[in-house]
Formats: sequence, structure tokens, C-alpha cells
Amino acid sequence: MAQATLVSRIAVGACGALIIGATALAQTPPPALTPPAQATAAPAAPQFPPTATITTPGYPAVGPADPALRVVSLPGGKKVHLLPATLETTQWGWFDNAQPPVLRVHSGDTIVMETMMHSHNQVVPGVTIAQIKKLRTDFPGRGPHTLTGPIYIEEAQPGDVLKVRLNKIVPRAYATNFNVPGMFGQFPTIFQDGQVKYLYLDLDNMTTEFLPGIVLPVRPFPGTLGDARKEPGRYSSVPPGEYAGNMDIRDFVAGTTLYVPVHVPGALLWSGDSHAGQGNGEVNLTALETAYKELNITVEVVKGKPLDFPRIETPKSWITMGFDTDLNKAWAQVKAQTIKFLTEQRSVSADQAEKLMASVSDCRVSQVVNIKKGIHCLNPKNTRDKEDIERPTKETSKYYVSYVKDADLNKAMNDASMGMIKWLESEKKIARLDAYGLASVAMDCRVGAISDTEKNVHCLMPKSIWVKR
Repeated sequence: MAQATLVSRIAVGACGALIIGATALAQTPPPALTPPAQATAAPAAPQFPPTATITTPGYPAVGPADPALRVVSLPGGKKVHLLPATLETTQWGWFDNAQPPVLRVHSGDTIVMETMMHSHNQVVPGVTIAQIKKLRTDFPGRGPHTLTGPIYIEEAQPGDVLKVRLNKIVPRAYATNFNVPGMFGQFPTIFQDGQVKYLYLDLDNMTTEFLPGIVLPVRPFPGTLGDARKEPGRYSSVPPGEYAGNMDIRDFVAGTTLYVPVHVPGALLWSGDSHAGQGNGEVNLTALETAYKELNITVEVVKGKPLDFPRIETPKSWITMGFDTDLNKAWAQVKAQTIKFLTEQRSVSADQAEKLMASVSDCRVSQVVNIKKGIHCLNPKNTRDKEDIERPTKETSKYYVSYVKDADLNKAMNDASMGMIKWLESEKKIARLDAYGLASVAMDCRVGAISDTEKNVHCLMPKSIWVKR
């Protein structure tokens, strides 16, 4: 353990110059974000490769990047694009469809990209919660995420669909979970105090110990992956939308594929907010936040099959989604998207699809902390191969359960998740901030029966994460 600590300190020291440079460059606030209703023209965008030069203080300018040197050959004659995460290939906290691309590829190409931790790699082991809070309060309007991109896909045009397959994900060896005191998250007024935890990711066993005797599976997925909005201007990276973006859908792992509408020429693809795992709900604001040494994706432009909203394909299911500041409206949107999908998939009427949704669709609360809250539904490809649609109202052999029904879906989610947090405190004797964090990274909040007068939320905590040491 002492040796590991020493190595960690040496690594942080070795990166000191980079972090100082990142701070100097990244902490220039962007222009004020343009509200969607007022977006009329794109602000002047900063210049990035191939015209940008590296200007880290204390180092000479080394000139622009050579895009040709980002393409390498693989065995069998295939080629792959390499996209490192540098100050010149990333943005901190915003999307802008006027930004020059950092990489240009063709439909069918494979890209191996890196991602950074939040705030241009300034949230790393050793950084305190007070420093993390300052990174948010000093730059209002901008998201915390560091986004690698944009990537321009030559054949993509508005009206097309961009297909992005996740081939492989390799995270760093550490992750963090934190709640910013008195800000953000599901319960900012209740949790006026905050904390940050740094965790070692055991990538051999794909596990991490969140607390002594509580071991979580590591299932990496990009919290944010999306293309550019159609509206010009600079926008926070926080809310998801028809461009996908900060979806925080934990089922979006390696081996799955995102289909997202294209709104501007080239699509302009970004990814960041890299996760090692997450609960359905992400209630304290963060998941197991990490960065990727390798996010390996293949992009393809689909012509003649337009979509109006993103979908995700898994080996067993198609995922539909809905986003809104009001969870009731997010449900209405995901319900409409699911009915639309089922009518296409099963060749049934909308009424038949609605009835079918109640029996086959597995709907979860993706997150409630990204300005726009999210619900996603897993719809099985084969009716005999349903997802886990269990909705218990009390403890089972597999789960601890907190269950609430209410006319308001927001209140049902709030009360069910807070019920689990309080239960972890009282019954498992977990400290309140640790209980808040554990609920964020491990709790599975599922949407049950929904009617005009009653909404059911079932928050489950798997018993399997408690292990003997």
C-alpha cells in the first residue's frame, strides 16, 4: 500500500506542469452561453487544430498538429484514427456547432480517442471538495465535463442518422464520486455539506471498493456522447436532448450502439463525462467519474432512415429515452418515443403499442441531476427475452427496496430515493454523505405502473455489493 501511494504521488508530480498549463488555458471563461430562444448567430470560436499552437506557459510554441499523423495502419490493412485528449482537442463544459473540428473521418472509420477528467483534468486524486466547488462557482453557465472533439464525419448531413458503435472502453485506474455542497444533485438543500471520494478501479476484476465491504461492479460507459445542436451558439454540456449528449444511461456500454439525428454538416461528435459505473438516478450529481485511456468507436452515416430522437441498441434491447426538467414530462416523452418504436418494430397500432409497452418495456430513471431529468426504457428485441422487469415493493432475496407511489412522478422519485438513503444510514450504519454517494452509484430506480393519478417508483439496492472481506 505504501509503495502504491508513493507511485501515485510521483505520477501527480510528474503531471504538475501539464495541470498548471491546463489551468492557465482552461480558466478563461467562455462567452456567455446563448439561450436557445435567443440564438441567432454563433460567437467567435477559439481556433483548434490544424491552426492552433500549443502555448503552455514555460514552453515554446511547437506549431500546429499534423492530422495525417493521427491515422495509423493496423494488421490486415485497416486504418484507425488516434485522437489524444489534449488542451487543443478538448473543450471544458460547452458545445458549439461553429467550432472547427479536431479530426475529420469518413463513414465506417474507427476512432480511438482519449478523454479527460472534469474541468480540463483538474479533478484528480488530491483535489478537495472545496476546490471542486470553486471550479463550478468561478465559471457559471459552463458544465463540468471535458469533451474530446468535435469529430467531423465527411458524409453526414442534416436529416441523416449517425450510428456510433462502442467497441472497447479502457478507463484510468481511478475514479471519483462527489457531491458539491449546497449545489446541484437531487437534494442540494438537504446536503449543504459535501465530500469527494477517490476510488481505485481494479480493472483485472472490474470492481471497485466504495466503502469497506461494499464492492461495486465496474461497467464503464460514456456519460456524454452526442453530436452538435442545430442551433448556433455556445451551450452548456449539462442538459441532454435530441442531439443525445449528457444522457447518463448506464446501459450504454461497450458492445452497444447509439443512433442520433444529424443536425449540422459533419455531425460534429463529442464525448466526455466518462464513467466507470453509475446507479439509475445518479442522485448526488456524480457517478463513478473517470477518464478513458481508450474509447474505441466506429461511426457510420445512415441515409434515408431519419430519426427525431436518439435510440440505443444493445444485444438484447432497443433503448428509447425522454428528457425534461419535469420528470412527468420526461415520462410523457419516453412513452411517446417507445410507442412510436413499438409500432415500427411490431407493426401494430399506437393503441396496441401502448398496451404492449406496459407489459414488455423496462423503464428506469436514468438521472435527475442534468437540468433535464431522464427516463429510458429497454424494449426487448424478442418478446421471449424480456429485461428484468421486477418491480418489488419490499425487500427480496436480491434487493433492498424503497417504494413510493404519488400523483407526481418527481415527488415519487424524490421520496423513494431519499427513503433508500435514510435506510442506508439507519440500518446499514453508513455515514450520511457516504449513503448519498452509494445511492448515486449503485441504486437502481425503476418506473412502475403509471396512471393520471398514481406514479410508482421502486428504488432497488442490490444485496450482492455487500461482500465479506
